[in-house]
Amino acid sequence: MCQYQDGIERLGIKPYKHGTEAAHGMAWLGEATTFPQPIGLACTWDTDLLKRVGNVIGNEARGFYKKNPAINGLTLWAPTVDMERDPRWGRTEEAYGEDPILTGKLATALIHGIQGDHPFYLKAVASLKHFIGNNNEVDRGSCSVSIDPRNMHEYYLKAFELPFKEGGAQSMMTAYNSINGVPANFNPDVNNIVKQIWGMDGFVVSDAGDVLGTVNDHHYVETYKEAVARTIKAGIDSITDDHDISKQAIRDALADGLLEESDLDIALHNTFRVRMRLGEFDPDERNPYAAIDESIIMQPAHAQLALETTRKAIVLLKNDGILPLKAEKVKKIAIIGPLADIVYRDWYSGTLPYAVTPREGIQAQLTQEGQTLIYASGSDHIKLKSASTGRYVQLSKENNNALSASSENLEDAEVIAITDWGWEGHTLIANSNGLYVTTDDQGLTASAQEIWGWFTKEVFHARKSDNGESVKFTTWNDRPVTVESDNAQLLAQDGASADGETFIIEKTRDGIQEAIDAARNAEVAVVVVGNHPLINGKETIDRPDLTLPASQEKLIQEVYAANPNTVVIVVGSYPFALNWAQQHVPAIIYTSHAGQELGNALADVLFGQYNPAGRTNMTWYQSVDQLGAFMDYDIIKSERTYQYFAGQPLYPFGHGISYSSFKYDDLKIYSSLDGAGKPSYTIQCKVSNTSEITGEEVVQLYSRAIKSRVKRPLRQLQAFHRLSIEPGESATVKFELSAAQLAFWDVTQERFVVENGEVAFLIGASSGDIRLSESIHIQGESIPPRDLRQLTKAVNFDDYCQIIIGDNIEGGDSVVATAPLSWVAYHDVELQADVTRFSARVLGDAGSVLSVHLDQPDGPLIGSCTMEDELNVWRTVTGQLQQATGRHSVYVVLQGNVRISTFQFS
Repeated sequence: MCQYQDGIERLGIKPYKHGTEAAHGMAWLGEATTFPQPIGLACTWDTDLLKRVGNVIGNEARGFYKKNPAINGLTLWAPTVDMERDPRWGRTEEAYGEDPILTGKLATALIHGIQGDHPFYLKAVASLKHFIGNNNEVDRGSCSVSIDPRNMHEYYLKAFELPFKEGGAQSMMTAYNSINGVPANFNPDVNNIVKQIWGMDGFVVSDAGDVLGTVNDHHYVETYKEAVARTIKAGIDSITDDHDISKQAIRDALADGLLEESDLDIALHNTFRVRMRLGEFDPDERNPYAAIDESIIMQPAHAQLALETTRKAIVLLKNDGILPLKAEKVKKIAIIGPLADIVYRDWYSGTLPYAVTPREGIQAQLTQEGQTLIYASGSDHIKLKSASTGRYVQLSKENNNALSASSENLEDAEVIAITDWGWEGHTLIANSNGLYVTTDDQGLTASAQEIWGWFTKEVFHARKSDNGESVKFTTWNDRPVTVESDNAQLLAQDGASADGETFIIEKTRDGIQEAIDAARNAEVAVVVVGNHPLINGKETIDRPDLTLPASQEKLIQEVYAANPNTVVIVVGSYPFALNWAQQHVPAIIYTSHAGQELGNALADVLFGQYNPAGRTNMTWYQSVDQLGAFMDYDIIKSERTYQYFAGQPLYPFGHGISYSSFKYDDLKIYSSLDGAGKPSYTIQCKVSNTSEITGEEVVQLYSRAIKSRVKRPLRQLQAFHRLSIEPGESATVKFELSAAQLAFWDVTQERFVVENGEVAFLIGASSGDIRLSESIHIQGESIPPRDLRQLTKAVNFDDYCQIIIGDNIEGGDSVVATAPLSWVAYHDVELQADVTRFSARVLGDAGSVLSVHLDQPDGPLIGSCTMEDELNVWRTVTGQLQQATGRHSVYVVLQGNVRISTFQFS
C-alpha cells in the first residue's frame, strides 16, 4: 500500500517504486536530458512539441528503469497542473500557468508522449499534481483553501479534467492543503469526480508525508488508523509516507473495523492494473516498450529537442528595433549580470549532461576576427574583518575549507564574491577554491559545488549597516554567524548570541562599477538577471514580491545609463514586475531556467538565428498592489488572472512578439450540429506574414458572454494554435468549438449550463491584443429564477462577504462566518406569498443570529432566528418569515460564530 511496494517472491511480484520525478526531464537518477522548467514549456504554447518532450521523458524513464527496476520506477510525478492564480506561489516554475485550457491541453500532450500510443501497454505513467487548490507554500501542510462551486468547477477542476478525459492520465497525486476544511487526501471528489465522472481507471497517490500529516499537521483526526482508513476510503491507492507507521496503522484500522479487506482490494486492483499495463508481468516480446534500454538516455536527438524547446520557450517581451543583433557587425558586446555565466538547476531538475551559459552561447556566435565579448558579473568582491577581534576571515584548506577570522594580514584574507538575491538573501563564493560558502549548522565552510538542496544552506542573510560598511550574517535557518573564541572559526550554532558577529566590509572589486565600465566599452550591453530557483521562492517558500532584487534593478539602471543600447534578459521561475525596464530599456527577453541549452537558445534569438514566438502563460502584473490577499482563491470576486482582471497589466496573458509582423483578417463563424445533435461552431480567420522573415505566430481564440445571469470572464481562452508562416504568405487558422465549451457552472441547478444569449468570439495575438471579433447568438437555455422552497446548499451563493467555506461532518460544505457581520446572497429569487417560515442546518455559539434581508445586506428584514443555546452539534433551527413576493435578491446575514450548511423556505 506504500510508495515502495514490497516484492512477493512466491507470487513472482518484484519490488516496485511509485513516484519518480520528471517535471522537465528525469530527475535525481543521474545525467539525463533536461528541458526548460514547466513554466517555460508552457510558454511554447505548442502541443506537438510537448508531446515530443513527453516522448523523450518516457523513453529515458524506460532507460533508467532498465538499469534498476526496483528503484527507478515508471510512474512519473509529472506534470503539475495546479492553477497558478497568484504568481507569488513559490512553485510557480513547476506548473503551466493561470489558464485551465492552456494547462490542460499542454499537460494532455505531455501525457500522450510519456504514456505512449499503444492501446494497452504504457511506456510510463504520468501522475498529475496536486489535487486540488494547491497554490501557496506557507502553511501548505495545515492550511485550508476556500473554493466555492463556480471557481471549483470552472477553474480548478477544469485543468485536471482535460488531462484525464483527453490525455488518459493513469495516476494523480493529492495536495498537502485542505479544501473547504477537508484534507485533500480525504477529498470526496477523488472518487466522486476523478474516478466516477471522469472515468480515471489508474491509481491515486498521496503526497509525501501527508497521510500522517492529517494527524500531525492538520489535526483533523486523532489517530493514524483513522487517517489511513479515511484516506483509502476516499480513493487514495498508494501512500507516500513512513512505511512502518503506515502499514501498522492499516493493520490497526482493519482490526478495529475502520477498514475492510475489500477496501484494500480496490486500491491494489488500481495500482496493479497500472503495473500490468506497464508490462511488468508479461514476456518482453509482448511489450513494445520493453526493449528500450539505457542507451536511449541522452541520445543526440534528445539534445536537439532540448535546444528546439528552449528556443520555442523564449518570450520576446519588448523590442524597439535593437534586436536581432547583427553578429557580423558588432565588434564589442558586454554581457553582464549574476546569471550571465551560469546555468542553475531547480529542485526537480535532473543532473545536466552539460550546460551552455548565456556567455558561452554568445561567445560561440562571435566568429569574426576582432570581435570581443566583455564579461562582468555585477557582483562585489570583498574581504571581511571581525569587528570584535580585528582579524580577517580566511579559508583553511587544511581544515576542510573552514572559514575563520584568524588572519592578521589583509593580504592573507579570503576574497569572497558576494551575490545579492534580494530580501537580504546572499550567496558567497570563496575565490581561492571557487566553492560556495555553506554551513552544517555548526561551522561555515567554502565547500559546496552549487546552490542546491531541500534546505538551501548556501544562502546567508546579510544585514548591512546604513552606510554599507559593516554587516551581520545569519544562516538559512536564521542562526547568527559568530566567531569562536578559541580558534576564531566562524560558527552558526543554535543558542549563539542573537546579535551575531559584526564584520567590516573591505571591497576589493566594485561589481556595479565593473558593469558600468563593461557597458561603456561595448556597442551593446546584454544584462542577464532573474532569480535563483532555490532562493526567495521555492517549494516551502512563497515569493515576498514580484520585483527583481533591488540590486538587479540598480544594475539594469546603471548599465542603461552607461549604454542605451541595452538588452535585458530575465532568466526566471516566474513573472516579474519589470516596470522601469519596460519604460526605458530597448529590448527585454524572458526565459525560464531552461536546462542544458539555455545559452545557445538565447544567443540564437539575440542574433536572429531563431525568430522568437514564445508567449506568456500568466499575467505579468505591474505590482503586488494589483493582486488581492495571497490566500484568496476566488478568482471571480477578487478579479484574478486575465479572465477577470480589469486593470492594466505589465504584459497580458498570451503576450509575446517576434521579428515578424502578422495581419489578421477574414473572420468567419459557422454553426452546425455535431453527431449528438448538439450545437458546435467553426471559427476561422486568415493570418498573413507581412514581414520579410519567416516567423511563428500563436493565434489565440477567446470568448466572452455579452450578458449572463452571473459575472463571467472578460475573456476566456478556448483554443490556440502555433504555426509558422513564410514571408508574404497566409494561412487559414480554424478552430472547432462545441457549445459545451461556452458553459458556466450554474449553482441554482448544480450543473454546467449553456445560456441562451450573445457570445463574442475574439481572435488575437494575446488576451490584450485582439485583432478580430464577432458576436453570435447561442441557442442555449434560460435559467429560471431560484426557488428557495427547495433545499438549498448555503455554498451555492451568488455573492458573499466575510465568509469562508468549511467542512461539515454531515457531508458537503458549509458557509462559515469570519467576522461579526457576514453574509451570503442568492440572486433572482422568486418569492411566493404562501412562504412563512425558514429552516437552516447550523452549528454555532449561543447568541448567534441568522437574519434574512431583501435586495441588500441591510435591506428589509423579513425574518431572523437567534441561537438560544450552545450548538456544539449540527441541528436545525427555524424562524418566521414576513410575507414577500416577486423577484428579489435574498441575503442571509450571519452574526456571531456560526456556520450554515443548508436552508429552506416553506
